Amino acid sequence: MMYSKLSDTDLVSLYMNGNEEAFAALVKRCQSKVFTTIYLIVKDRGHAEDLLQETFFKVIRKLKSGDYNNEGKFIQWVCRIARNLAIDSFRRNKRYPMTDVDEVPKLQNSLDFSEESIEALRIKNETHTLLQKLIEKLPENQREVLIMRHYAEMSFQEIAEETGVSINTALGRMRYALINLRKLLKTHTLAYDKNYYPST
Repeated sequence: MMYSKLSDTDLVSLYMNGNEEAFAALVKRCQSKVFTTIYLIVKDRGHAEDLLQETFFKVIRKLKSGDYNNEGKFIQWVCRIARNLAIDSFRRNKRYPMTDVDEVPKLQNSLDFSEESIEALRIKNETHTLLQKLIEKLPENQREVLIMRHYAEMSFQEIAEETGVSINTALGRMRYALINLRKLLKTHTLAYDKNYYPST
């Protein structure tokens, strides 16, 4: 059978009817794009390859459980699964983008001491821990853009392409992520040394 001439929808249908070769054709068709999606976030080839395999294992489970509505956008669906796995991996390893977020007032001053005393290190560690918790509280689409922009150092064009939205939407999500992060930071003022986080 000439799988290359079949649509993704046709291949999914064949696989759901027991044709394992159809799934192999789907993997071959989209694995490069899926790998790139993961690698742009984790920036480690070995880790990206592990997550690539995990992505397709998850795709198989979802297909077999009927968790795919056959919209004709199979590759985008797989990339979304891959992107979520990469960001979840990020979260588990506590590798959040907590430095150089210039738009968040007062943040960088607390992280860039020229001479880090024990007290400064304590504040820095507490800041990192708190920011991890605050980033978790952001809406998923805002958290995703924040991580992709400030950790993966992706351009807004790349973010827009990877998340399937317009550049303006990606910019808007980033703006609201930063606004919400500022608000959350203000509610935790007492957690910081007031020399770096004054109440005004």
